[in-house]
Amino acid sequence: MLASVISFRMAPRGAGRTSSASRTGFGPGAPSITRWTRSRPGSRARRWAGCSTRTSATSSPGLIRPGWEGFLEHRIADRRVLRLIQKWMRAGVIEDGSWTDSVEGVPQGASASPLLANVYLHYVFDLWAHQWRRRHARGDVVLVRFADDFAAGFQYRDDAERFLADLRGRFATFGLELADEKTRLIEFGRFAARDRAARGLGKPETFRFLGFTHICAKTRNGRFKLKRITDSKRMPAKLRAVKTELRRRRHLPIPDQGRWLASVYRGHCNYYAVPDNIEALRAFREQIILHWLKSLRRRSRAHG
Repeated sequence: MLASVISFRMAPRGAGRTSSASRTGFGPGAPSITRWTRSRPGSRARRWAGCSTRTSATSSPGLIRPGWEGFLEHRIADRRVLRLIQKWMRAGVIEDGSWTDSVEGVPQGASASPLLANVYLHYVFDLWAHQWRRRHARGDVVLVRFADDFAAGFQYRDDAERFLADLRGRFATFGLELADEKTRLIEFGRFAARDRAARGLGKPETFRFLGFTHICAKTRNGRFKLKRITDSKRMPAKLRAVKTELRRRRHLPIPDQGRWLASVYRGHCNYYAVPDNIEALRAFREQIILHWLKSLRRRSRAHG
């Protein structure tokens, strides 16, 4: 029995929705990411095992030409709108004053990129994965996609391995490929610790998804629970950004600085305040207070 989590990043970053049991994303009617982070995926009384595949998809030249146009024509009948989108995709990118032709993907940072990437993933991945689940899966399958990241859970290991092999073929059809160095299959879930101990192995591996590290843990009563803590790579990056912004705001009135810093912490808590993550929230609060104190001391020395 295995539970599998698969996440991938696609070259054109975009908004997302899933096509199976769980669903989240930016689209209309899609639950917010906060609902996903506050839920307890994998904690239901199902016999999940675990394999986690972390993948990265890159685009090849010609990706956006025939494929995108065909997908857009499914929903857009107005040829003028289609021509406008084609012109926008051929417009290229201006960076540091020099123009570069866009021969692959979509221009990153452009206003329409998330929408087009979501349309592309809807046809390349969402619908295909939903169909694969109904036709080929032997056990339960859960798929969750947000923007360009997705997670997939499988009840049986052979389902996970078959899905990964078929996914490679599906991506190759559309000029995409999975990065082998970022792809792995891990045992994860309710019975992962027990099964690994029976084989003389250590604790189940962890995986990162949507800013959290997911861990197989136990409650005080010894029952399985999915523990999520802040990704160790996310907090240092956020603290560096806060430190830089504090330096820029150093000479503003102290009450204004305090209100801004409080809003930063509230936003952080709105996303990361999930069960079992209190220590990471407390550490983040202590660090931003320390950064603020150092910033005020430097301001006092400058005025002194």
